[in-house]
Amino acid sequence: MNTFERAFKFWGKERQMLQAIEEMSELTKEILKNINRQKDNIDELVEETADVEIMLEQLKLCYNITNRVAEYKISKLKEIDQRLDELENRK
Repeated sequence: MNTFERAFKFWGKERQMLQAIEEMSELTKEILKNINRQKDNIDELVEETADVEIMLEQLKLCYNITNRVAEYKISKLKEIDQRLDELENRK
């Protein structure tokens, strides 16, 4: 059992999903500080980004959606590439 599975088993679905929301909120706050206040908070951004990435793994485990998310990401990145190609070709 990996760390993600152990944490999910120990703390449970509801607690882990609430933690995911909290971590995303903390990352949002640090991004806003960086942009709005022009704060040099790279260390905080690194920490909160890592926390969110960990919790996203928990979320995928919780809802058993790891493969679906990976497939959707591939599709979404292709769409973004196509959109960028269109925009760059307009120049």
